Amino acid sequence: MDSQKAMQRRLAVSVVSHGHGQCVVDLLNDLRQFSAHSVHRVVVTLNLREEALPLPQEPRGAWPFEVQVRRNAHPLGFGANHNRALADVPEEFVCVLNPDVRLDADPFASLVHAAAQPEVGCAYPVQLDEAGNVQDSERSLPSPVALWQRRVMRRKDQRVDWVNAACVVLPTPVWRELHGFDERYFMYCEDVDLSLRIRLAGLKLVRVPVMVMHAAQRASRRSLHHLTWHVRSLLRLWRSPAYRNARALGPLDVPYGAKARNP
Repeated sequence: MDSQKAMQRRLAVSVVSHGHGQCVVDLLNDLRQFSAHSVHRVVVTLNLREEALPLPQEPRGAWPFEVQVRRNAHPLGFGANHNRALADVPEEFVCVLNPDVRLDADPFASLVHAAAQPEVGCAYPVQLDEAGNVQDSERSLPSPVALWQRRVMRRKDQRVDWVNAACVVLPTPVWRELHGFDERYFMYCEDVDLSLRIRLAGLKLVRVPVMVMHAAQRASRRSLHHLTWHVRSLLRLWRSPAYRNARALGPLDVPYGAKARNP
């Protein structure tokens, strides 16, 4: 019975590298050290054609999970890469995981357990920065007013409507029903849109009291290209049915388990 139950909770992890080679290797080693019993398969997508992944030369079967490496002929967007990596997965749960996430314990057993509960569409951990502070991975609906208050007036969000996709676990049937990320977004707002569509489907986003370290980099604050993509994605989001309908939703319920605190 225990082995059968474990087979019903297999997890496929998708990691997209955009020149993150060594970060990906560090993450794979973290997964090997801490999550060998929780992860069934890891799909690594190399988004840059010339990118090399410096995987250590190890004997066949050394990884405790299957590692698949995909190489793009041309760069794709965030959502398109994860959609292709997780298309037709046989595993019962899927995880979208940023390459700059680091682990010092296994978060995935608890995340999968939470995602397996009725009416849960997505489970996510507490994200810490490199100094050990809790990051603002939970956000309010990004209306023009909310963005002005956040970016210009430096006010913290007063409610939670969506979560970023640096580390999220979904039941595979939910991922398939929603068709993954909307590929019309390019690098920004895919996670806002997915969060809203999960909630509009009557499912919950739940925070699990496990922690990962995320070395978040806000590229749109440094690059004109990234800022342009960000603005275009926001304009698309504001015109979308998901955004219009989500404005009638209340904030997220109390998350699963204990509230997050700085360690």
